[in-house]
Amino acid sequence: MYLKTSGVLLFSLFSCIGFAQDTLQTIQLKTNNKSITKSLKNPLNTQVMTSKELLKAACCNLAESFETNPSIDVNFSDALTGTKQIKMLGLTSPYLLIATENIPKVRGASQIYGMSFIPGTWVESIQITKGAGSVVNGFESISGQINAELLKPLNAAPYFINTYASSDARFELNAHVGTKLNPKWSSLLLLHGNTRTMRTDMNADGFMDNPLSKQLNVLNRYQYYNPESGWVGFLSLQLLQDQKISGQMSFNPLTDGLGTQHWGANIKSKRADFSSKVGYVFKDKPYQSIGFQNAFATHQQESYFGLRTYDISHKSYYSNVVFSSIIRNTMHKFTTGLTGTYDDYQEYFEGNPYLKSMVDVGAYVEYTYDNTDNFSLVFGGRVDKHSSLGTFVTPRFHLRYNPWSFGVLRLSAGEGRRMAAVFAENQNIMASSRAFVIENAGGNWYGLNPERARNYGLSFLQKFRIGIKNVEVGFDFYRTDFQNQVVVDLYQGPQQVAFYNLKGNSYANSFQLDFNIEPLHQLYFRTAYKYYDIQTDYRWERKEKPMQAKHRFFENIAYETPHKPEGQYWKFDLTINWLGVQQLPYTVSNTGIDQFPAESAPYTIANMQSTRIFGKQFEVYAGIENLTNYRQPKAILGASDPFGVAFDASIVYAPIFGRMYYAGLRYKLD
Repeated sequence: MYLKTSGVLLFSLFSCIGFAQDTLQTIQLKTNNKSITKSLKNPLNTQVMTSKELLKAACCNLAESFETNPSIDVNFSDALTGTKQIKMLGLTSPYLLIATENIPKVRGASQIYGMSFIPGTWVESIQITKGAGSVVNGFESISGQINAELLKPLNAAPYFINTYASSDARFELNAHVGTKLNPKWSSLLLLHGNTRTMRTDMNADGFMDNPLSKQLNVLNRYQYYNPESGWVGFLSLQLLQDQKISGQMSFNPLTDGLGTQHWGANIKSKRADFSSKVGYVFKDKPYQSIGFQNAFATHQQESYFGLRTYDISHKSYYSNVVFSSIIRNTMHKFTTGLTGTYDDYQEYFEGNPYLKSMVDVGAYVEYTYDNTDNFSLVFGGRVDKHSSLGTFVTPRFHLRYNPWSFGVLRLSAGEGRRMAAVFAENQNIMASSRAFVIENAGGNWYGLNPERARNYGLSFLQKFRIGIKNVEVGFDFYRTDFQNQVVVDLYQGPQQVAFYNLKGNSYANSFQLDFNIEPLHQLYFRTAYKYYDIQTDYRWERKEKPMQAKHRFFENIAYETPHKPEGQYWKFDLTINWLGVQQLPYTVSNTGIDQFPAESAPYTIANMQSTRIFGKQFEVYAGIENLTNYRQPKAILGASDPFGVAFDASIVYAPIFGRMYYAGLRYKLD
């Protein structure tokens, strides 16, 4: 009896400290046979993507895991590095808190490339929370939070192999080895390697469409699980080396680096991450637990873009102590704790040093009222003393109300703050001849003041059945108001990018309408429409945010054939995205051949994949990305004179490579 009770308590602790918040949900997902779930009881507007959803696309890394999810927009950041950047509620990833198992992961030096450092096969599930999140996870999130749950050593298969190859000469290998060391300890070794070996120039502009690349990535995890004692724990160590080489087709980094013979870019990254998570459930108080999180990371990048150099070293430490209990009964719960962070940046941009160390100590408390039937309320706040932000308070509020069966209305409001890492977050613009102009406002990092924004949200979800058909209809509206923002101004002219603190107003309105239906057994239609209104007061006038479509349509069609007794069946997926007109940066002062129009043309992108499952152990998949073969008509301005004043490879609003084919296999030994 005690063993059974302890297991329940440990799962409660996992949820409290972020160990396996998705574990229980994932088990439920398998029962419902859904790859994305939206709870009717969670006061936060959170959806959970399981590994079943991640397998619907090539999903080589975390940045590419959202191709089939309408809540996340996936875009290329430039025409050279092949890096994909995500957006939520119309705001780029710096305004998102991106974590692994509720420990902040992609931030600072890793802001641009960090999501490509988390292979898709390592991910067990992903939680996507729109709007203000929990104060337990810090004060930096503004538009939302993404939390990736990694594979657990206790539940992982002993052996797993995944191979991938594509027509753009990208090859990938993933191997997992799980071992049960003894009744209490389990280990999991995750190995990842990818490379791109061939130069391609589908648009004949003389530049590689995708970079030559090479990545080696290793993660070793240990899990301690002892339900009798009430203790659980994880230890994780990740080591990574990554290199990207891009530029003109004839560029040779050994002979042409930092020279004017051929234009090229070379980005070398090294990273080490160590984290520990320990938790305890009080034996005589099943509602009470305490958890300890610690993480240390060091990130080093050496890079150049033509004649422009950029090097950064970022060391960070994160510690969080979380205590959860109740007030009188389980309808009244609270979580409280202390957080400490340390960041040390050593940046060198074009030879100029930018050195900064920051320390933060914060305390938080979050109260939850939940009558489990039709109403719940979460109110939290934290007080932080930050060496650069000063002392400040961060409030967060969430409300859930179920007015009738299978319907839920949610409200949220909250505030977020952050220090903008100007160079690390805008490396895509370094692939240009634009001068970086930072207008000093007397702040203590680059002379700029910190960013501060408030987010408000309203969402509604209704689930029902039409005959035997399952249907979901929902909408959400979110508004983000900036009290201060570091404006990235691409409208002042094509020869510069200006960074300055907001003087005026800046806001982002996001509206999304969803309709999901299962018209036939195992046939799913997922449809969404999104509208964005994102405006900023730039130096001269209020303008739309560049390279952001106001209107977007999304459609995903998924079908599984009947399962044979031997476990064999087919899976088919088709995803269609239509993007409307996008405002483009100002380039009219260039000569005619090196100009973009004021707006882009709408376009449609379609991806498809088919998977043959031969049983629980083996499956083969193949697919096509950009089925319509749409390519941005002109990707690089000044391509014929890359060291001239008009050169710019950062204005990317559509695919560059065109149609791409891929195939791979997965083998798992239970």
